Amino acid sequence: MPNDIILSIKNLTVHYEVEGEVVEAVNNLTLDLKEGKVLGLVGETGAGKTTTALSILNLIPSPPGKIKSGEILLNGKNVLAMDIAELEQVRGKDVAMIFQDPMTSLNPVLTVADQIMESILIHETSSKEEARKRALEMLQTVGISPERADEYPHQFSGGMKQRVVIAIALACNSTLLLADEPTTALDVTIQAQVLDLMIKLKEQFSTSMIFITHDLGVVAQVCDEVAVMYAGRIVERGTLEEVFNHAKHPYTEGLFNSLPSIEDRTARLRPIPGLMPDPTKLPEGCSFAPRCSYAVAACSTTRQTEIGFSESHFALCSRYTEKDFALDRKELD
Repeated sequence: MPNDIILSIKNLTVHYEVEGEVVEAVNNLTLDLKEGKVLGLVGETGAGKTTTALSILNLIPSPPGKIKSGEILLNGKNVLAMDIAELEQVRGKDVAMIFQDPMTSLNPVLTVADQIMESILIHETSSKEEARKRALEMLQTVGISPERADEYPHQFSGGMKQRVVIAIALACNSTLLLADEPTTALDVTIQAQVLDLMIKLKEQFSTSMIFITHDLGVVAQVCDEVAVMYAGRIVERGTLEEVFNHAKHPYTEGLFNSLPSIEDRTARLRPIPGLMPDPTKLPEGCSFAPRCSYAVAACSTTRQTEIGFSESHFALCSRYTEKDFALDRKELD
C-alpha cells in the first residue's frame, strides 16, 4: 500500500439478514483515501453510505449484519482482523466518527467536559487535570466557551451539540474522521457554521476525512474527491473537478440535472424517474438500468465493469466499452 494511502477498502461486501431476507447493503466496494484528503461519499438514503462507515470501525451490528468479504486497511492494518482490545485502541484514536444526530451521540447525564475527557483518558496517558485542560482547549477550538464545560447536553442547541460531538471526535487527534451527514439535522445558518468549522479543522490538523452526505453543495464546499454510491456500489469516483464538471455515470448526471439552476430560475427540475431497487432483490445486471435513459437490453443482464477515464476518474458503466459512446454528448436515440 502506498505511503500516502491512509485507508484502503478492498472488495467489501456487507449483508443484513432480516426475517429470512438478505439485504445487500454494500456490494464489492473498493475505495482508497489519501492522507490529508476529504472524500465526499454521496448517495440517496439506503445507498449503503452509513454501512460503509460503520464497517471501517468494525461496528456492523451482528446479528443481523455480517461482513461477507473484503478487507479494510487503516494505516496498513486490517481492521476486520482485529480483536476487541485492538479495536478499542483504534476507535477514537486512529479513526473517529461524527454521527448524524447529536441528540443520540451524547450522554445526557454527563457534562460535555466529562465526555471529551473520557476519550482522552482511554487513549492517552494523561492525568485528569491534563485531560480536562485538553477538553477545554477542544471546546474553544470548536467555538464553545470553556465556561460552559460543566453544562449538560440538554443546555445546548442542536448546532452546539454537534460542535461538542466534533470536539470529542478530534480530542485524540484521530488520523481519520468519519462524518455521517453531520449537518442534516441543523438549520441552514448553523449548517454553514459547522461546515466552516470542519474546513478550518481540516486545514489546521490535516485530518483525512470521509464526509457522508446527499447534499452536492456541501460536497463542493468541503471535499477534494467524490465517490457516488448507488444500491451498495460506487458507480463513479474521481476528483471534485472531474465528477462535478465531467460526470460520466448516468446516475451522477441525473443527480446534477435534478438540482435547480441559478442561471435559469424558471427551468423545471428534472428528477430521476423511479426509485432505487429493493436491496433484497437487486437486479442481475446494472442496478440503475430501470431508471437509466441510456440503458439497453444488455444492461439489465450484464454485471457492469469499471471504466477508467484518468488515473483518478472511474465510472461503473459498461456502455463506455462501445465505440463512440459518450453520455455527455447525448447522441443516443
